[in-house]
Amino acid sequence: MKEIIFVTSNEGKLASAKKVFENTPILLKGYNYELVEPRSYDVVEISKSKVLQAYDKVKSPCFAIDVGFYILKLNGFPKTFVNFVLDTIGIDGILKLMEDSTNRECYFYEALAFYDGKKQKIFTSKIPGTLTYEKIGTLPKNSWSELWKVFIPKGYEKTIAQMTEKERIERKKNSAPETIEQFANWIQNI
Repeated sequence: MKEIIFVTSNEGKLASAKKVFENTPILLKGYNYELVEPRSYDVVEISKSKVLQAYDKVKSPCFAIDVGFYILKLNGFPKTFVNFVLDTIGIDGILKLMEDSTNRECYFYEALAFYDGKKQKIFTSKIPGTLTYEKIGTLPKNSWSELWKVFIPKGYEKTIAQMTEKERIERKKNSAPETIEQFANWIQNI
């Protein structure tokens, strides 16, 4: 059995990854560690940097994920600075910036970087949607971000926070594979 380590301090990301890997021949282990993020607008570059740090820490095949949030009307803001923005102006501040806008298009863009000491592999995905006018829903235990309260995925009428676990799983099945799913499919075949 192959063993892969997911280095993250985000319990929601780890729970999601464990769910993806539960019926595979891969043993997924979490390693709770806060990785230093370089100041960059590029989630791919950030994830590459994070996985090299992660490998230095665990000395074993591992992966790291970085996610940005992009609001078209705000020229992509907050981009890769999601945590900084949530810690400063918060979701209420984001909604205030958008209060008069009818263009609510936004998306999550995520990059997963894998490194085994020799090769690095990158997976990306874009999850389009719209921004609500107010926070709606309750964050589940395995949430990745508070932004789930204000993000309605394309083709749906509910925020991710409003969806049941079953609806969130169904949404993932009906969309393009996100990075963890892409990675899980790939790693089983190498």
